[in-house]
Amino acid sequence: MSGDGRINLTNQFLIAMPGMVDPNFAGSVVYLCEHTDKGALGLVINKPVDIKLKNLFEKVELSLTREDIADAPVYFGGPVQTERGFVLHERIQGEGAEGSPYSSTLAIPGAPLDMTTSKDVLEALAEGSGPKRLLVTLGYSGWGAGQLEDELSRNGWLTVDADPSVIFDTPIDQRYERALSLLGFDPQMLSQEAGHA
Repeated sequence: MSGDGRINLTNQFLIAMPGMVDPNFAGSVVYLCEHTDKGALGLVINKPVDIKLKNLFEKVELSLTREDIADAPVYFGGPVQTERGFVLHERIQGEGAEGSPYSSTLAIPGAPLDMTTSKDVLEALAEGSGPKRLLVTLGYSGWGAGQLEDELSRNGWLTVDADPSVIFDTPIDQRYERALSLLGFDPQMLSQEAGHA
């Protein structure tokens, strides 16, 4: 697919421009898990919802024993399928599809990350194993064929190569600025009307 001149933003951050009017995405950083000619799928990484991981586990009748992640927030991943969980996590080698020990896993090309939608990753975490670093969202961000490219052409988003440390190691309220800093310029230069989410 590289010879057709199409951009591929898999494993990149989409950073909402200050003028973004869609309330789902204003002030957001989206990690793009997949971008093909059929569309794009990503997860918002900086909008926690009012649910902790331990509560989410209770809802699916699992008990989370890992204290290191029990109080971690669940995130709003985007406006599509908000009743479904999506787990972005560091890659674990195993027997399953494409080397993952979990079913329904998308190995993200060019990144040491996987995105899993099956309950088995939660079961592994409940047993005290599973990925060490993860981000759990309800819902995802989806674009149909050409839709994201159209939004990019209208300057709705900035894009930059993703850095997993922004996802896993950066405090939530600093992720937007930290993602912007990957572009190498001062975010204040974007707009005099830059709002603060």
